Amino acid sequence: MLPNLEVVASSLVSGLLLGGMLALTALGLSIVLGVMKLVNLAHGEWLVAGAYLGYFATQYLGVDPLLALPLIAVAMGALALPFHRVLIRPLAGKGMEAPMMTMFGVSIILQNVYLLAFTADTRAIETTYAARPLHIGPATVSEIYLIGFAISVLLALAVHALITRTAFGRDLRAASADPSAAAVMGVDVGRVHALTFALGAACAAMGGVLIGTAFSFTPSTGATYLLISFAVVVMGGIGNIYGTLVAGIVLGVLQSIGALLFGDGYRDLVGLVLFLLVLTLRPQGLVKGVRS
Repeated sequence: MLPNLEVVASSLVSGLLLGGMLALTALGLSIVLGVMKLVNLAHGEWLVAGAYLGYFATQYLGVDPLLALPLIAVAMGALALPFHRVLIRPLAGKGMEAPMMTMFGVSIILQNVYLLAFTADTRAIETTYAARPLHIGPATVSEIYLIGFAISVLLALAVHALITRTAFGRDLRAASADPSAAAVMGVDVGRVHALTFALGAACAAMGGVLIGTAFSFTPSTGATYLLISFAVVVMGGIGNIYGTLVAGIVLGVLQSIGALLFGDGYRDLVGLVLFLLVLTLRPQGLVKGVRS
């Protein structure tokens, strides 16, 4: 039996809006990989940290998680700086493997820290708009989906403006294109990498707040969103902010179609299959454009 129009419309609109949030969760990974050539396997744990910060801000401080977004971003960016200084910077120039395995170790450690600190209980950031239905034509979606989509698009545009229209962005692009030449021209590549790492953590944390408001999360949730983020980055092109945004939306819609056709349990499978196809057939990404 075919699903009715309302179900199909709701599924497609939900996928489109959720795709915007998926793009934000992948944005930090894309920037760090594009500039530092760092495969940050702890990216999912930055996201979960943001979700926990949003949860405690709401639960114990009475602060709306959306209003807390700037503070959470700053807190996670500041926390990422000593991580970079102690763990990543000493490995500069020693290939991709050592930093990648270091971040894999950080991922395992953080998962266990979350488990000890917060237990394995499933949590969600509870707000009035998290479960409130919103009617868009024949579609009905949760209000947080539309809010999360709008915030994600605005943040992606803000990061794009930061990278393309500021002195830091000029240094970042130079360090990404040729670190040695940038250093000769007076760019402090180490500082650029540290700030890029912090920016990636801040973007992941903000995505975590939105994901934690729309869905439930546990200490191990980061692994799922790390995989989704890799799929979005590969589809959109490494370092391509507009591409990341488009790829997140495409992935969200296709996941919804997969869930509609085969059942909700196949949602992540659709994303994984698409990730492998793009990696095989078009590793430079689906979206053409200048890398940011």
